[in-house]
Amino acid sequence: MGAIGSADPEVRVTTGRLRGRMADGVTVFRGVPFARPPVGALRLAAPVPSEPWDGVREAGAFGPPPPQSRLLGASGADGADGGWLTVNVWSPDLGTARLPVMVWIHGGGYMYGWSGDPVFDGRVLARDGVIVVTFNYRVSAEGFGHFQGAPANRGLLDQVAALRWVHDNIVAFGGDPDRVTVFGESAGAGSIAALMTMPRAAGLFRRAIAQSVPALFFSAELAADIAAAVAGELGLAPLAGEIARLSPERLIDAGDAVADKVGGYPQWGRVAYVRSPFAPVVDGEVLPAVPWRSLADGAARDVELIAGHTRDEYRLFMAIMGDTGQITAERAATALRELAPDPQAYRAAYPRADEEMLYELVHSDWMFRMPSVRLAEAHQRHGGRSHLYELTWPAPGMGGDVLGACHGLGLPLTFGNLTAGAAGLLLGQEPPPAAAELSARVRAAWIAFATTGDPGWPAYEPQNRQTWVIDTEPGTTTYPEESSRELWAGHAFAALPLLARP
Repeated sequence: MGAIGSADPEVRVTTGRLRGRMADGVTVFRGVPFARPPVGALRLAAPVPSEPWDGVREAGAFGPPPPQSRLLGASGADGADGGWLTVNVWSPDLGTARLPVMVWIHGGGYMYGWSGDPVFDGRVLARDGVIVVTFNYRVSAEGFGHFQGAPANRGLLDQVAALRWVHDNIVAFGGDPDRVTVFGESAGAGSIAALMTMPRAAGLFRRAIAQSVPALFFSAELAADIAAAVAGELGLAPLAGEIARLSPERLIDAGDAVADKVGGYPQWGRVAYVRSPFAPVVDGEVLPAVPWRSLADGAARDVELIAGHTRDEYRLFMAIMGDTGQITAERAATALRELAPDPQAYRAAYPRADEEMLYELVHSDWMFRMPSVRLAEAHQRHGGRSHLYELTWPAPGMGGDVLGACHGLGLPLTFGNLTAGAAGLLLGQEPPPAAAELSARVRAAWIAFATTGDPGWPAYEPQNRQTWVIDTEPGTTTYPEESSRELWAGHAFAALPLLARP
């Protein structure tokens, strides 16, 4: 990072002065608090704006990750003072340029993730003429546990607080508060779908890019039952006042314990099957309805949208879990029974698909592909402008044929960080030239959209269903996954219910 020098850039935000750093021609401010630490009296509460400070605050290092699941190798909580709710800003011009602003919302299954992940470094994007913002939000049971006496969807409320901070402060970094685009992938894209329809987020962004939108939205009854199971791991009732006396680490570990045996709760239905116990909760207040329903009622008509998915979404998960080449006819039949709107229709629509391909297809469709398409369709049908894409370029990592165009492949292509962090798994340790070329095209489309609202291909409409297909030679065509789209056309993607106990 280099030594702190007198030439290090400074800005003033509403809470005080900040000193950032220069990196590759871009100014970066890291670890800036946008809310008070959610500990002590503020534990399991809605975020509260940061307090002012005296003097100049150093903004050279990322804030600590929020407490998060350890199931996928995360180290858990870091920073006992609770200073997790921080924002980072990359700016190519601190003057009065009024540049478009792109605010990234990370994914991680609503259970883990950190804005300091090296894949999310904003320097490459910012050098192309935009302000890039990343931030942390509470995850797992801290952010999404539906406990009595605590506000619902605290993770989403953190996101709103970060967007409010951007609205109030981004001019100081050279940004235009009237040209804010939220962009995110996986749980970040699900968060964006929710934010589009949340009353508290209205007016905080003008455009949205939702990459691989998940289907996971919980009914309040289901979320409360999951919260009771988490509290039960601690020997407590699901009351916020009691749970808040324990450390965040203990609460996160209790959430992990439930996630580890989630298949033992058949009353959770698809949640038990896909083993994902945390997601936004349709509580009727913070989140009034599932996004598809709210968009159908005319919400977010003034927000311009890009939505899309990868072709082979679920193949990454199969590779991670060692399922590639191991799917039996029984497992395929179970997947179709649990997820498909009509198992027999699936087999008829894909007569050449073997059992493993059917297994992969139905997981990809239910988890990400069809919710992404439905978001674009619902938004377009009721007055909004939508653009649809599909990423079909196969990831060269792990030998080339294993991953296909898998979940997460859009991350290094979006940020241009082709060798950072987990990008090596997807692109290989020495990414081919095609990766850099494709990343440049994706970044150009996203930045054009953030700047003007036009990403360079036609808006989606139900007659031609124009879709940007991202491959070695990107081009626009009719939506390629028409068989799946027709299979799911009548599916509501409602909030997941609590089923009767067996």
